[in-house]
Amino acid sequence: MKMAVKTLEGKASGDITLDKDVFGIEPRQDVIHQMVNYQLAKRRGGNHKAKQRHEISGTGKKPWAQKGTGRARAGDLKRNIDRGGATVHGPVVRSHATQLPKKIRQLAMKSALSAKAAQGKLIILDDAKAKDHKTKPMAEAMKKLELSNALIVAGNEVDVNFARATANLPRIDVLPTAGANVYDILRRDVLVLTKDAVKDITDKLKG
Repeated sequence: MKMAVKTLEGKASGDITLDKDVFGIEPRQDVIHQMVNYQLAKRRGGNHKAKQRHEISGTGKKPWAQKGTGRARAGDLKRNIDRGGATVHGPVVRSHATQLPKKIRQLAMKSALSAKAAQGKLIILDDAKAKDHKTKPMAEAMKKLELSNALIVAGNEVDVNFARATANLPRIDVLPTAGANVYDILRRDVLVLTKDAVKDITDKLKG
């Protein structure tokens, strides 16, 4: 499948042929859903913590006799029913990450790319480089390209000036090819790929 290539100034810069096995498959919504859950679970901190019984500060002395007082049995005053006591089955520090096969992750990426292409939300840039780091000319360039909510995948390395110029633009994200992921592709309206990014992503998904 062929697509027009644009420059950062919005001018035509030839065509590019996209691999139909990467950008032209039938999107699998169920696989995309699995991938988003996988990504969000993996990035959770998991550092929530409640003190268990052995972690509560206090004496381990038995507070009263086992029998004869008419009171319930107690081994110490760290029980969950005591003031300042432990939490039963409380959260502990752990990883929320789940497992997802590599082929499923690749299929999810292909589905996300194909969905953007099918919706007409995919733009191919010749390159993503800026002459300086000023935000104003970059904002004008984004306006010419009609980009107000977009993810830009700029290739193996992001140009320093381009990264600085787009840093203050709201709803414009810039990532290197290695950082391209399903969640970020879906959370922005338009996906912008450089020609280098297209080649890198295609090689990675077909390798």
